[in-house]
Amino acid sequence: MFKRILVPVDGSQTSNKALVTALGLARECGAVVRLVHAIDDLALISGYDYSVDLLSVARNQAHGLLADAMAIARSSGVESDSVLAEIPGVRLGETVAIQACEWKADLIVVGTHGRKGLGRVLLGSGAEQVIRTAPVPVLVVRGDE
Repeated sequence: MFKRILVPVDGSQTSNKALVTALGLARECGAVVRLVHAIDDLALISGYDYSVDLLSVARNQAHGLLADAMAIARSSGVESDSVLAEIPGVRLGETVAIQACEWKADLIVVGTHGRKGLGRVLLGSGAEQVIRTAPVPVLVVRGDE
């Protein structure tokens, strides 16, 4: 069935729920999992003066959350690795699509906060971006919020 499962992670409870779901599916299918965190530099500069310091902070936080997600993956016993994806000027969904193609993923598992109305307009929907641009099937895991 699925052999290569890509999981975008952002450190949120919803993202972790998607990760746990992906790991369970991987265990059942004998699949490997790749965790990816995308630094969206466009989001970093909106409302801020773009600086190397801000990007450095974002990278440090990204490495920390990938390490936390890898600890979850290791505890599951599923073969896993992680990637920090940084493609300047490219939004989250497109970055995930690029990673899925390069790694030859056959499934993406992503969490969604299920925001509606103004929250969705103001904060956007990373899951929606992923769904729109994904080159492979996407399993969307709804958060508890």
